[in-house]
Amino acid sequence: MEKFTTLISHAVPLDIENIDTDQIIPARFLKATDRTGFGDNVFRDWRFTKEGDLNTSFPLNNPEYSGHILVAGDNFGCGSSREHAAWALADYGFKVVVSSFFADIFKGNALNNGILPIQVSEGFLRTLLDQIHQNPKLRLKVDLEPQTIGIEGSDEIAEFDIDPYKKTCLINGYDDIEYLLSLKDEIEAFEVQKNYL
Repeated sequence: MEKFTTLISHAVPLDIENIDTDQIIPARFLKATDRTGFGDNVFRDWRFTKEGDLNTSFPLNNPEYSGHILVAGDNFGCGSSREHAAWALADYGFKVVVSSFFADIFKGNALNNGILPIQVSEGFLRTLLDQIHQNPKLRLKVDLEPQTIGIEGSDEIAEFDIDPYKKTCLINGYDDIEYLLSLKDEIEAFEVQKNYL
């Protein structure tokens, strides 16, 4: 995985609550088993009309909005446990998703795929959404080490929680296996000490 320490980016506002994993990546696109190509169909039924035309009113299709941060409404990633939802968001280019609540399974899938889910208060989420709508060129700063997110150039800032293990993995760019491999010398030293070798 790519290392994550600090991200400064524009953001895309998706002011919709209860976005489930079938809306993030519809079930008909789940036939592939590798992680590539899912970004083309992220939010497919919202980004395109039934006739296949671009839905110009959807925020991801609005050229004013861009960036690696998705700021979404409350209860993001609910519904089924499909990991493909995280694959689709990552393949589209999102590195951070901000909401006031995440489904637990989605949160785990996101972290396992290099996406940082940041849970903030409803009030701070509303501030972010309002500010982005007012100024699409606004930039957010995410700093993983102190666990903060804020509007660049302002005193609007909030702290967020993250599992310490997952934080270590993101900062170092480790997946679970790479994390274990990073401890190889310590594991071998322990085995020698305990006469396991």
